[in-house]
Amino acid sequence: MQLYGNPVLTGVERFFDPDEVIVSKTDTKGIITYANRTFGRLAGISPLDAVGKPHNLIRHPAMPRCVFKLLWDVISTGEEIFAYVINRSLNGDHYWVLAHVTPSFDQAGQIIGYHSNRRVPKREVVNDVIMPLYEALLKLEQSYESPKEGLQAGFDHALKVIGDTGMEYNRFITSLGE
Repeated sequence: MQLYGNPVLTGVERFFDPDEVIVSKTDTKGIITYANRTFGRLAGISPLDAVGKPHNLIRHPAMPRCVFKLLWDVISTGEEIFAYVINRSLNGDHYWVLAHVTPSFDQAGQIIGYHSNRRVPKREVVNDVIMPLYEALLKLEQSYESPKEGLQAGFDHALKVIGDTGMEYNRFITSLGE
């Protein structure tokens, strides 16, 4: 994949206001079909320039791949999902979001794309729960020589952690902010 912006991470965190919502839409392959101004400002790309680009252009390397596997597994079935995500701005800055991703359907009920709204997450949840979990998942993924095996190991571990709470995934994620 072509790299966008500076691939060097700056360590600088960007923030947005609690009343702002980052919005983007993609086709079924994850290609951006719409991005609002807040998306553009945080990602460091104009909304018009974002259209036609893969949504993973803002993927931060500290984000475990297994979380995206879970996300795609869920939304491709027509269900919605909530997820904490760290994104990378094109200049190498980063920002945390609580994402709500839903499929978009045509009149025949077929999935034609995805719609994502992202809000400001609770900082204590990010610091106390999500960051340690994601660091552990990423470390587990990277401990395998095979990326495929690492992805599966991270995925299995994430499901176990959530299963141990006695809650289904979305309920677990939304309960963190309560």
